[in-house]
Amino acid sequence: MTGQKTKPLILGKISGVFGVKGWVKIFDYSRHRGDILNHPRWLLGHEPNWAERRVEVGQVHGKTVIAKLVDCDDRDDAEKLRGIEVAVYPDWLIATEPGEFYWFQLQGLEVFNLDSEPLGKVTSLIETGANDVLVVKGDQERLIPYTKNAVKHVDLDNERITVDWSVDF
Repeated sequence: MTGQKTKPLILGKISGVFGVKGWVKIFDYSRHRGDILNHPRWLLGHEPNWAERRVEVGQVHGKTVIAKLVDCDDRDDAEKLRGIEVAVYPDWLIATEPGEFYWFQLQGLEVFNLDSEPLGKVTSLIETGANDVLVVKGDQERLIPYTKNAVKHVDLDNERITVDWSVDF
């Protein structure tokens, strides 16, 4: 898990400029448009070169997100940022409540059933209307609902999830 604690999480991308006073348009990868603005400082760049920048102000504007960064004062400054990824370090994220996790924390964890039989690793998650779903790849791909009935325990320290799920299912 050490890599997950230090590797920047990409939250969006600067997709263009807005106006002439240094504002940029952001393609926000967050679940809810505008959540990227919950972070007052961003890492801008591409792996492995990141530069920290502060957000002066931002807002949802129609179907896009716009932001004014500190020391980005005109259209030329903003244009230089087009195509740059926006990221944060995991320790900059808002702490979760006990029993809640960010998706990135679950990806890569080994999944075992109640009989300690390995089912595979979480490769991704899917958002459905009712609940999120773990995509687990092992000897086969399994879609396991992220519900209290199915997911019994998440142990980040040991990189393990225990589920009430049969190997035959």
